[in-house]
Amino acid sequence: MTTLPITELTTRARDVFRMVVDAYLETGQPVGSRTLSKLTALNLSPASIRNVMQDLEEFGLLASPHTSAGRLPTEQGLRLFVDGMMQVAEPSAEDRAQIEASLSDAGPIESALAQATSALSGLSACAGLVLVPKHERILKQIAFVPLSASQSLVVLVAGDGAVENRVIDLPAGLNPSALVEAGNYITAMLAGLTLTEAMARVRREIEAERIAIDRAAQDLVSRGLAIWSSDGADRPVLIVRGQANLLDDSAVGDLDRVRQLLDELETKQDIAHLLDSAREGSATRIFIGSENKLFSLSGSSVIAAPYHGSDGRVVGVVGVIGPTRLNYARIVPMVDFTAQSLSRLIR
Repeated sequence: MTTLPITELTTRARDVFRMVVDAYLETGQPVGSRTLSKLTALNLSPASIRNVMQDLEEFGLLASPHTSAGRLPTEQGLRLFVDGMMQVAEPSAEDRAQIEASLSDAGPIESALAQATSALSGLSACAGLVLVPKHERILKQIAFVPLSASQSLVVLVAGDGAVENRVIDLPAGLNPSALVEAGNYITAMLAGLTLTEAMARVRREIEAERIAIDRAAQDLVSRGLAIWSSDGADRPVLIVRGQANLLDDSAVGDLDRVRQLLDELETKQDIAHLLDSAREGSATRIFIGSENKLFSLSGSSVIAAPYHGSDGRVVGVVGVIGPTRLNYARIVPMVDFTAQSLSRLIR
């Protein structure tokens, strides 16, 4: 879609357009010329404002719903506003404090991502989204903790601080020392490798009969590594929090759109692909309504920013989704700050 350059608008048209957009983003309702005429900053009669609004409608920046004499910004108008007129400030001290507090005691990285997304959802009154880093886990430590004579808890500690547990069955009569031996071998010999690299090394060592542990411990090592490799492809790539925020009082008159959006949020893989496209840039990206086919029916907007790992590479994306009448000027810096905070945490 081609957007009209802001320089093509007269000063009067820009002023009227900005006030229409500001009023719409605040109320979600069409804005009439009489309402704008009461704003002293314009100092224009309702008739003059109607003429300007008509011009803006012909430019494709405003639209007039059938049920109202007022006008709303179109998606093209919102794009013009976001790209050429919006003034973005730093997040408030209160917003920054809440985001940082959500990450202060978050534990494993998945927990940090979920908590940051929940905080962002609450502050923006939208649904929060985060794309989990797409990278293989680096092994730091694996421990086998006996639960009973027939079961053991396998605890994996990854290089990024993530901790996960799995329960495995043990063969009858297994010597408890094999559990200690297997854990010590993985920690000493395989730390710093990805799961794929670790499994490949273990196979080579076993085939060459160079592995310095007994057969029972060898089996535990192989099984301990395999349980994470086998479910790696099934790991959820998207976390969504705060869908209930989309059902606020302002949604009552637009339930079909909200219902459609909630249906779209169930298609996590498609949303993950959308967020993945935001990995390509270093700045926060804004997708408005039908600019993305996924949300063309619900007319929703997505604000997303990439976050980085210790090597500076983009590892994931965090953002929010909500109606097109988002408070972009407040939410854009909020999303950007959350991405920066996650990058600092991961480093």
